[in-house]
Amino acid sequence: MPENNVGLRSERGPVLIAVMLSTSLIAIDATIIATAVPSIVKDIGGFTEFPWLFSVYLLAQAVSVPIYGKLNDLFGRKPVILWGIGLFLLGSVLCGVAWSMLSLIIFRVVQGLGAGAIAPTTITIIGDLYNVRERAKVQGYVASVWGVSSVIGPTLGGVFSEWADWRWIFLVNIPLCLLAGGMIFTKFHERAQRHRPAIDYRGAALLTAGLTLVILGVLEGGQAWAWASPISLLVLGGGLALLVVFGFVERNAPDPVLPLWVFQRRLLVTSGALAIGVGAILLGLSSYVPLYVQDVLGYGPLVAGFALAALTLGWPISASQAGKIYLRVGFRVCALIGTTLVVIGCALLLLLGRDSSVWAVGGFCLFIGLGMGLTAAPTLIAAQSSVGWSERGVVTANNIFLRSLGSALGVAVFGAIANAIIGGDEVDPARLTTAVHRIFIGMVLVAVVMVALAALLPRSADNAMAEPESPAPTEKPKAAPAESN
Repeated sequence: MPENNVGLRSERGPVLIAVMLSTSLIAIDATIIATAVPSIVKDIGGFTEFPWLFSVYLLAQAVSVPIYGKLNDLFGRKPVILWGIGLFLLGSVLCGVAWSMLSLIIFRVVQGLGAGAIAPTTITIIGDLYNVRERAKVQGYVASVWGVSSVIGPTLGGVFSEWADWRWIFLVNIPLCLLAGGMIFTKFHERAQRHRPAIDYRGAALLTAGLTLVILGVLEGGQAWAWASPISLLVLGGGLALLVVFGFVERNAPDPVLPLWVFQRRLLVTSGALAIGVGAILLGLSSYVPLYVQDVLGYGPLVAGFALAALTLGWPISASQAGKIYLRVGFRVCALIGTTLVVIGCALLLLLGRDSSVWAVGGFCLFIGLGMGLTAAPTLIAAQSSVGWSERGVVTANNIFLRSLGSALGVAVFGAIANAIIGGDEVDPARLTTAVHRIFIGMVLVAVVMVALAALLPRSADNAMAEPESPAPTEKPKAAPAESN
């Protein structure tokens, strides 16, 4: 197909619209809950437990993404994404009727399992339909979803929290899920190269148990038990031991849930490590910037939402232009520019205090978002472009899995820091300011590591832009005979 045939009115346009609608589900959910946390805590309590609203969601997403990635390559993309949308819909309804913080946390797991199918599958579909140069243009359309969601999400979260009921931040997903599912069902058709199922249940169970124990140990350390206590060592040590066993199991598994070769290629390792850093910083900001703006600066949920929106607005703005940059200077230089901007933005956050302007908060978040847009998408596209159709689902899922893992570990570590300083459900502005500053210092350190990782990206990654990719076994969106794109 001609390279300029990538718009919404093109032959592949209906599928692109369906993917954008599916992406909007997790894009809006990424920001809408953050501004509602104070309202949720005020209604059903549980300040010390609220980080689990993010942690369990991300944990469920992280441990399910590799499984969904494998299912994508076994059964095709369409059944996996429809399942994910249905599960996300169920989780949203349950969260909307939650009666306690514990029930809300449990129902967030269901949402996370749905998001675990949606996130990698939408990106994999884009990788199937478009080559590297086309993706440089399509990226602008997908980035626009995050841009619109970055405004709509915090705004809705603030409006529902301030003038309605926080439960609507979940119930609003119902029409979106129905619309996205309907579009995928009617517009997306594929000739998937289905294989005999060989699900690695042992590997999936070990990965889930290991990650759960590690994140539990990090989040509750210093709160439910002392860091050096026997139970802390048992939980953390048990989690790490299970992950080690998982590694040995995957080496001998005939069809591993997470193939170890993805950790043996330099490009995949460095892009995956960058994804961990992106996830940690993103969720750290999403969790504590709204809390800081409301409980320290004294603004309402709506203003806090707009401050956070600057982060998620800057991301798609730069991501929409990232294609032009990496086509000109390569993936490595593009990522170096992006990570440098992230370092500067995180360092600027250290200037915030109890009398800071909310405009300063928004401006610094916008700066970080601009850096993220030049880092996350280009490195993922580089990883996708290094493999063929039969491996693209696994590679995409691995990158999303590592970003989710970074988010889960990041919010767990930052939550442990905040809880250790605040020490209870009563939020003292002075202590919260100290806690937020410590968290910002941690983000600066993560960002510095990201710069080093970007420098380690192999120059050979840029060769993918000059080489043709294997066609995807997808049909035209209309009722025409199947042919490759």
